[in-house]
Amino acid sequence: MAMFPQDALNEGVRKREVFGWAMYDFANSGYTTVVLTAVFSAYFVGAIAGNAAWATLAWTGALALSSLIVMLTMPALGAYADLRAAKKRLLVMSTVGCVIATAGLAWAGPGDIAFAVLAIVISNVCYTYGESLIAAFLPELARRDSLGRVSGWGWSFGYFGGMLALGLSLAYVLWAQGQGRPASHFVPVTMLITAGIFALASLATFALLRERALPQVKALHEPGLRAALARLRRTWHEARRFRDFSRLLVCAVAYQAGISVVIALAAVYAEQVLKFEQTQTMMLIFLVNIAAAIGAFSWGYVQDRVGHRLALAITLVGWIVMTVLAGMATDAPLFWVAAVLAGLCMGSSQSAGRALAGLFSPPAQRAEFYGLWTFALRLSAILGPVTYGLVTLLTAGNHRIAIASTGLFFVVGLVLLMRVDVARGSAAALAGEVDAALKAAPAGAR
Repeated sequence: MAMFPQDALNEGVRKREVFGWAMYDFANSGYTTVVLTAVFSAYFVGAIAGNAAWATLAWTGALALSSLIVMLTMPALGAYADLRAAKKRLLVMSTVGCVIATAGLAWAGPGDIAFAVLAIVISNVCYTYGESLIAAFLPELARRDSLGRVSGWGWSFGYFGGMLALGLSLAYVLWAQGQGRPASHFVPVTMLITAGIFALASLATFALLRERALPQVKALHEPGLRAALARLRRTWHEARRFRDFSRLLVCAVAYQAGISVVIALAAVYAEQVLKFEQTQTMMLIFLVNIAAAIGAFSWGYVQDRVGHRLALAITLVGWIVMTVLAGMATDAPLFWVAAVLAGLCMGSSQSAGRALAGLFSPPAQRAEFYGLWTFALRLSAILGPVTYGLVTLLTAGNHRIAIASTGLFFVVGLVLLMRVDVARGSAAALAGEVDAALKAAPAGAR
């Protein structure tokens, strides 16, 4: 098919393998869609925490804790994955952890705050590990001039997985409400649906995706963690050579902080400000996923044509407009417009960021660099939602002021993006690979 050209892929990569890679986005999207965005976030605030004044801050604090754990561990884990060629093995382990912890959320009822926080922290840590590891496969599959479109294939396909999990959950919720059953009955079932889809769909990934990397020589003679940490320290020290990657990380911290707010608090905002019912919120998020799938797929082709930086900049402008519309919305129609715009920007901006990170990553250090990328995203996942939670606490629950403050993250991200030079960053990545090859070669062969 011309829409999925073979020449977008590296030599030896078959389309079925790319399908297996994209199936992981399909598998895990239900977690963010149902657990973090549409269902469990609002259920935690309204039912488990009983709409207490601190409930929103408690939810964002749980997400912040999970992000802090990832920040402290993922870069070293990525370095270990590169040295030991262990991306796929670690991906399996993180998937199992997320599936079990997500299913565990089904046992969190009203008042079970500590258990709910524990389960959400474990599930989100494992989910994020998987996100970083699966992203590190992207440069192995796609040619450097096609990273945008192939990344877009995965992101867009992933949103259909989110819609499947949300659609099945919505169908069950409507049936349960028709039977007069409370949220404490149907929310746990949606957690089991999400965990089941994640487990089943990820099997295609593990069956079709190959681990192309080979263990690096020194990893065979050094303890894994020690070698991983030593390599990570070297990467930090050499950051000046990859200054555009470093600048991209800082930029990502800013704009992803805003995206993290939308993911974690969209349902809370809809229910607290516009008084949406649970089914309305789920239908809203379903529409957002449709828009996000369209944005991720189409924008992947656009960014390969117009350039990654310009493509990402346009989406950040869209995010700024979205926060203005959401803050102004006093009734459902305008908020629905803002939600659709958020969906279009979400898919395209996240796909563009992942592609840029791949372009700036030396081939021998892909998992490590994506570990650093994940470090930046997790920092943003602390900064954005916690800022939102603090604003609501300090303004007596004023979510409009909180969503308006979120727009500042996108403004800062746009300014920082202007300092990123794509051509220079790509050249530095290729030069880094040549240097790594020279260092690894026997002395007589240099």
